[in-house]
Amino acid sequence: MADPSTYRPKPGQIPDSPGVYKFRDEHRRVIYVGKAKSLRQRLANYFQDLASLHPRTRSMVTTASSVEWTVVTTEVEALQLEYTWIKEFDPRFNVKYRDDKSYPYLAVTLNEEYPRVQVMRGAKKKGVRYFGPYGHAWAIRETVDLMLRVFPVRTCSAGVFKNAARTGRPCLLGYIGKCSAPCVGRVTPEEHRELAEDFCDFMAGRTGAYLRRLEKEMAAAAEEMEYERAARLRDDIQALKRAMEKSAVVLADDTDADLIALAEDELEAAVQIFHVRGGRVRGQRGWVTDKVEAVTTGDLVEHAVQQLYGEESGDAVPKEVLVPALPDPVAPVQAWLAERRGSSVDLRVPQRGDKRALMETVQRNAQQSLVLHKTKRASDLTTRSRALEEIAEALDLDSAPLRIECFDISHLQGDDVVASMVVFEDGLARKSEYRRFQIKGRVGDTQVWHGEGQDDVRSMHEVIARRFKRYIAEKEKTGEWAEETSPEDALTEEDGRPKRFAYPPQLVVVDGGKPQVAAAKRAMDELGIDDVAVCGLAKRLEEVWLPDEEDPVVLPRSSEGLYLLQRVRDEAHRFAIAYQRKKRAKRFRAGPLDAVPGLGETRKQALIKHFGSVKKLRSATIEQICEVPGIGRKTAETIAVALAEAAPPAPAVNTATGEIIEEEAPVTAEAAEAPAGAVERRGQDT
Repeated sequence: MADPSTYRPKPGQIPDSPGVYKFRDEHRRVIYVGKAKSLRQRLANYFQDLASLHPRTRSMVTTASSVEWTVVTTEVEALQLEYTWIKEFDPRFNVKYRDDKSYPYLAVTLNEEYPRVQVMRGAKKKGVRYFGPYGHAWAIRETVDLMLRVFPVRTCSAGVFKNAARTGRPCLLGYIGKCSAPCVGRVTPEEHRELAEDFCDFMAGRTGAYLRRLEKEMAAAAEEMEYERAARLRDDIQALKRAMEKSAVVLADDTDADLIALAEDELEAAVQIFHVRGGRVRGQRGWVTDKVEAVTTGDLVEHAVQQLYGEESGDAVPKEVLVPALPDPVAPVQAWLAERRGSSVDLRVPQRGDKRALMETVQRNAQQSLVLHKTKRASDLTTRSRALEEIAEALDLDSAPLRIECFDISHLQGDDVVASMVVFEDGLARKSEYRRFQIKGRVGDTQVWHGEGQDDVRSMHEVIARRFKRYIAEKEKTGEWAEETSPEDALTEEDGRPKRFAYPPQLVVVDGGKPQVAAAKRAMDELGIDDVAVCGLAKRLEEVWLPDEEDPVVLPRSSEGLYLLQRVRDEAHRFAIAYQRKKRAKRFRAGPLDAVPGLGETRKQALIKHFGSVKKLRSATIEQICEVPGIGRKTAETIAVALAEAAPPAPAVNTATGEIIEEEAPVTAEAAEAPAGAVERRGQDT
């Protein structure tokens, strides 16, 4: 591992101007390429204290042994040079989108003397016009079959074309009118190229003008009593309309746009792209990438745009590119796109209307693509076994953790605090054993905390203590597994497994870092549980924390063990969020705001979002309530009166003991399967 200080440039040696830089390893291989508006400021960020760097950036600078740069005039030139070097050197630490080369395209080989229409896959070739990508090759063939009636362009291979030219007889398509038969000289090369260009124009979305021209020709032929020609033109128009109907109409007819959406987690990102031409979705494609560096959503968008349009020019670059977040800065990327198109390109985030709605559809496709990618990866038995072995080795366990339980805390600014427990056995989710907890602020008969002091660490201590107290109680009730005295009490009827909390995990994972792990370990020590391993997964840097350890365990980015821990943690987070939303929704529906006349759901949500809770809203002044958008003074006064009259609901109390009645809630299959929906951050969770 190299020390970055050994190859750090001397002060004042780096120019304060735009440029592109390369990090090389000891073998002179380029491992990272980047661009900067100011090389001096950008490169200085890499030579900070290693502890302050992102783990992936730290890995890059310690792998490198030298850095060099090239000064350019503008940021646009920097973008172009960065793209060129990434394509040339394929650096290991740059974001790489794994493009699925199996997508079929409709291609027109305009680089040939007699252009050919065909299905193409793989890397794009210069001088060939591409349309798509399509989901299936048969969809292309159906479209081509309909359009060859109007645009009889050659579709045969080079061998068939040469054989027809040698024998002087066209192929079957030439006899039935679906090929203009340039092989036997029925049309000149110029006439055939004009047909191919008309075909490309129609596929590119310029359909309205062509259809109107055919309709005028049909009307003129009918007027001149050329009924056979008019009938043929009528059939041509119908064939073209049927070909157009195969693409869904989503936007106005003059809309040419590409919509790019992202779904990402800490390790991977999925990209989905919809190609809209003439208001219709003409193609769709998707990529998945490993995030091998610390990148923002804007950075991912910039890399996706580079890959998508790096080798394109002209009409292949649309007038609009709609994205979920803009690169920073955005001006060089827009200028680079405009240069490739030959005219201005609008790169923006859609805010409302049909384009925003379509972007949400693309986003859902990206999310499903990422889930499918993860599901395929998790379903492999060999991969799961390797993941468990890697976890056991990294955490120094005696054996692979066949049962893993993960706990997560969720709340909204201290209100409706809940916890989730998810169970993975043999690397797969066992949803029938998921559990949900309402955090009460007490363990046994001891009041631990209450009121404004709620936090994740204390909540984690409580939920771990409650889970293992139940484990101890069940074990005392049923006896050890090998010494069952009452099988009907000790085992469930369905599968012969111990009941409820009686089955211990080999590993407990908590969502959080060192404080949460310490709280979980302390709770287990207090109960005498010493045969269950504990670790925490810190979300920001994906570090694995162990009890009583000063430094975290950093698993390799490509580790299957890290992927499994991340999946367990994300499932616990999803389940906790779903339960917290449910409780919050109940509170909103039954809350005092429902009694305020004329106050709809939108303004209720605005009030809760602004103040964080009904409790804080109740203590707000009328002037503070008026600060919420859409709330006037009269409405604010009505709200204040309604909240003052409505007392907060009292919790259910056990009259015999005086304790609040809140028990763990067993999970139904429907609740366990509840979708997480869009990614949502918790109030003050970390």
